[in-house]
Amino acid sequence: MPDHNPRGPLPRRRSLGVRVGKVLIGGEAPVVVQSMTNTDTVDDFATAMQIAQLSRAGSEIVRLTVNNREAAAAVVKIRNRLLTMGIDVPLVGDFHFNGHKLLAEVPECAEALDKLRINPGNVGKGARRDEQFAQLIEIACKYDKPVRIGVNWGSLDQLLLARIMDENAKRAVPKNAVEIMREAMIASALESADRAVELGLPADHIILSCKVSGVQDLIAVYRDLAACCDYALHLGLTEAGMGSKGIVASTAALSVLLQEGIGDTLRVSLTPEPNGDRTKEVVVAQEILQTMGLRAFTPLVAACPGCGRTTSTYFQELAQDIQTYVREQMVHWKVERIGVENMSLAVMGCVVNGPGESKHANIGISLPGTGEEPVAPVYVDGERVVTLRGDNISAEFRQIIEDYVARTYPTRL
Repeated sequence: MPDHNPRGPLPRRRSLGVRVGKVLIGGEAPVVVQSMTNTDTVDDFATAMQIAQLSRAGSEIVRLTVNNREAAAAVVKIRNRLLTMGIDVPLVGDFHFNGHKLLAEVPECAEALDKLRINPGNVGKGARRDEQFAQLIEIACKYDKPVRIGVNWGSLDQLLLARIMDENAKRAVPKNAVEIMREAMIASALESADRAVELGLPADHIILSCKVSGVQDLIAVYRDLAACCDYALHLGLTEAGMGSKGIVASTAALSVLLQEGIGDTLRVSLTPEPNGDRTKEVVVAQEILQTMGLRAFTPLVAACPGCGRTTSTYFQELAQDIQTYVREQMVHWKVERIGVENMSLAVMGCVVNGPGESKHANIGISLPGTGEEPVAPVYVDGERVVTLRGDNISAEFRQIIEDYVARTYPTRL
C-alpha cells in the first residue's frame, strides 16, 4: 500500500481493525479495494487466472462463490495455483444457504480462505437459522477467520422484517415502508453481529455490510449503521448496473459516504458487458478513492474534453495511450519505486489551457489544436524542457515519463 497518508485530509470514522490475511480493514488502515470473480469456482484454473488478473489490477481482496461441495474442494486447488504464480491476495468465500454444510464437509476450504462472507437472510429459516448461523460462526472461530455479515435488501430475513413491521404498527407515528426496510437491514446486521460475539467470535473479526441498489437508500442506511456501531464497514451498491449507469451510481453513493468518513473497504459491483474485462470494477474503485484524495494507486492523466479547436483525434489517442501505458508500468513501478503512484500527467489538446494545465502536472504535453503550429511543448515540474514534433511523439513522451520516474522516485531496498 502507498506510503503517503492514505486517509488524506478527511476525518475518518474510527472502526475496529480486522485482519484479513495480509490486509488490515478498518482501524488506521486505508480504505481497501475488493472485487469478486464471476467464473465457475469449480473450474479452478479459470478462477485462479481471474483472481490473478484482479490482483494484478489492484484488487487487495478477492471474493469467490462457494455454492456446492465441488466449489468448496476447488478452493484449495485455487489457492495452490495462486501461490505457484506468486499471488497471495486474501480470498473470501461467499456462502449462501448451505455454507454450514460445505465448511463442515470440506474443512480444508475453511483453512484455505482468509474470510467468510455470510448472509443472515438465507442461512436458514426459523430455529434452523439460529443453529446454522451458530455452526458457521463456530467454524470461523475454530479456524480463526474473520466474517463479513452481509445483509442485502433482496434477501432480507423475512421473520425479522415482519417483527419490525409489527413493532412499527404500534408506534404513535409509524415509519414508512422504506424507513422500515432500512431499520430491518440494520437490525439484521447488528443482531447477527451480537450473536456472533456471544458465540465467541471477537468483535475485531467482524465486518458488516448493508447493501441496497438505490443511491439514497445506501447513503441513509450506512449513515445510521455507522452511527450505532464501531464494526468495520464494507461499502457497495449492490446490482449497480452496467456501463456508465453502474459507474455513476456507485460513484455517487460511495463518494458521499467516504466524504463523511464512512467505509473501510469497498467493492464496485459492475455488471460486465458480454466477455467484458472483470478488472474494470477494480479500476473504478481505485479511481473513486484516488480522485477523492484518499488513496493513490497509479498516475492519473488529466486530459481536456476537446472542442472545435481540437478537431484532430490525436490528443485523445495519446491520452488513452499514456493512461494505458502508466497502468501497465505500475505493475513494475509499484514494486521497484517509492511514491510513483502520486505522479500527475497531462495530455492537452490546444493552446488555450494546454500550457497552463501541463505546468500544473509533473509532466504535461500541449498538443497543437486546429490551425496551430504543429509542435508539442512538454513541461516537467512546471518548466518547458523540450518541444516534440513529427510522428514519434507518443514514444518520445513515454520515454520522458520513464526517465522522470527513474530519476525522481527512489528504488525500494
